[in-house]
Amino acid sequence: MLGLLPAPCPLNAQEVSAKETIIHQIVQYIKDKNVRIPEETLRRMANTVYAESRLYALDYRLVLAVIRVESNFKQEAVSNKGARGLMQVKPSLAKYIAKDAGISVKGTTCLAEPEKNVRLGVYHLSQLMEDFEDLGLALHAYNTGPAKLKGKLVRADEPTNKFAKRVLKEYQNTIEVLPEDE
Repeated sequence: MLGLLPAPCPLNAQEVSAKETIIHQIVQYIKDKNVRIPEETLRRMANTVYAESRLYALDYRLVLAVIRVESNFKQEAVSNKGARGLMQVKPSLAKYIAKDAGISVKGTTCLAEPEKNVRLGVYHLSQLMEDFEDLGLALHAYNTGPAKLKGKLVRADEPTNKFAKRVLKEYQNTIEVLPEDE
């Protein structure tokens, strides 16, 4: 897949109002998690989560669940395997998908930038959703890598993954407190 997407349709006044309501609710949701992020950064992050989720036809609440499980909304988070930022994107993955995602990646420090990290993470998750056509499997692949998961599937192992289960549980929690995007 070349990463070519149709141009987004302009939003009408009612859609802009609904978008702003959701952005406000995302900001409040993150604040309720005792996250200490400057208001301006938080709003940009919420806007990016919303916009990228819409762009790739993912539920923004799912993206928030991934971020919560991956980094607990800590933009400077680094895993013991080198994954970085809100959505815990590995530098090698970022370099590999950057061109298709239309994102400039120079070094690892840019992965701490909420907007770039979310854009890369959402793009990657959307690709996994296309590849696996199953939310649980896509989340498993997001965590362990698609090649490793495909190896398990070829061997007919039952793919079980604590990460996927945690994200699905958090996703259910976000569904209960945040509105569906229409």
